[in-house]
Amino acid sequence: MSAEPIACEAATLAQVPIASDSIVPEPSEDFVATPYVQAISERALCYLQVGYPVHFAGPAGTGKTTLALHTAASLGRPVILVHGDDEFGSSDLIGRDTGYHRSRVVDNFIHSVLKTHEEMKTLWVDNRLTTACRDGYTLIYDEFNRSRPEANNALLSILSERILNLPKLRSSGRGYLAVHPQFRAIFTSNPEEYAGTHKTQDALMDRLITIRLEHLDRESEVRITAAKSGVSRDDAEAIVDIVRALRDLGTHSGRNVSPRHRPTIRTCIALARVLAYRGIHADAGNPVFRSVCHDILGMDTARVTHDGQPVASPRVDEVIRSVCSTRAAHGAGLAS
Repeated sequence: MSAEPIACEAATLAQVPIASDSIVPEPSEDFVATPYVQAISERALCYLQVGYPVHFAGPAGTGKTTLALHTAASLGRPVILVHGDDEFGSSDLIGRDTGYHRSRVVDNFIHSVLKTHEEMKTLWVDNRLTTACRDGYTLIYDEFNRSRPEANNALLSILSERILNLPKLRSSGRGYLAVHPQFRAIFTSNPEEYAGTHKTQDALMDRLITIRLEHLDRESEVRITAAKSGVSRDDAEAIVDIVRALRDLGTHSGRNVSPRHRPTIRTCIALARVLAYRGIHADAGNPVFRSVCHDILGMDTARVTHDGQPVASPRVDEVIRSVCSTRAAHGAGLAS
């Protein structure tokens, strides 16, 4: 399991490889630390420094992975990154027997005496969790509830007794590993109704301090959208207001709409990047802007309902016109 490049929408981090399975994250210069984001990251850092694992829980697009990486960077320790996977077994986290090593020694020092000694040993390779526990790295287990609960059982003794139980096949021959005092763990998870997720065992959840995340506040979304695209603040505000208006349609529709069916900050960034590339502004009178909105918002709005009905293209047009006209009127009022 090799280290992978890390990409985040709400912020970025630079990585400096130091080993095959670890990175040293550094806070990026364009990380958008709004008061909302900073308050959450400071709480998480406090829990980690005391010694408790942190769990960022929430729907997609709420910045869970970004916050995990940013918080890990603040600890100043190498990071081991693991992505939850339904195919995971405990060996994918701890390690496994990868084969055998056979050695043969022939001793013919005395010409008339021939000695032969053969030995076969299993080859054990530690995986990421064992490496993090042994060397005191920070573990980021992204979307850990995509792994089956039994695959995560090894975490129970790590987070409570600070001991990792291991097969005796390892080269050290010991069946356990004392967890390094600087080992820290950060988890992220999506809601259980998301496809591909599993219900997590209560024993594991009881060992985590969970910070539940919702969609970012408006100011954070505006600043992130502008920083990640290069559009003006005025255009970023218009884009965010359109996305938030469509998001609120699903929230206030009178039905229980899943958070995954609402447009997120990623939608704002995508819209803004296209506008920056095309050199156009968020203008309801621009047919290119309206077309881009329909293309990028189409998948999200198809599953957002208002009064029990899907939000169709005419409704998207209404929101675009309403937001842009309101902003224009507000701007005219300020000018006068």
